[in-house]
Parts: sequence; structure tokens; C-alpha cells
Amino acid sequence: MPKKQKGYDFEKTLSDLEQLVERMESGDFSLEESLQAFEQGIKLTRECQSMLAQAEQKVQILIQGEDKIKLEPFESPE
Repeated sequence: MPKKQKGYDFEKTLSDLEQLVERMESGDFSLEESLQAFEQGIKLTRECQSMLAQAEQKVQILIQGEDKIKLEPFESPE
């Protein structure tokens, strides 16, 4: 898993991904630029997924009951 860079957090990574998607949707990229943007988008997506997985693990660890860890799945409000 990629390590979290100093000063680089989930919200920043997600914002970068959203901006990249907006630029790609504008249709102003050449084929080469589109491929580079797609590659960057995949990288950002994987970083977000990694950070979410780490956060989920922390949530599961923090949910404790009776001197032992009780794993409970996180349910999204969606």
C-alpha cells in the first residue's frame, strides 16, 4: 500500500481526482494527454481506496467489547 505523504490526505487526493475527471470530461486532451490523465486517475483512485481501507481497519479496531475486539462492518448511510 502506498504510504501517506506528509500533508497529503484523503480529501486532497479525492479533490485532485475530481479535478482530473472534470478536465478529462472537457474533451480538450490529446490521445497522449488522455492516457497520461487516465494513468494518474488510476493512481489517485488506488490511493483513495488504500486510505479508505486503512480507515475502515481503524474503525473496526476501535469498536471493542469486553476486553476483546469485536469486528463490526461499517455501514454507509447511502
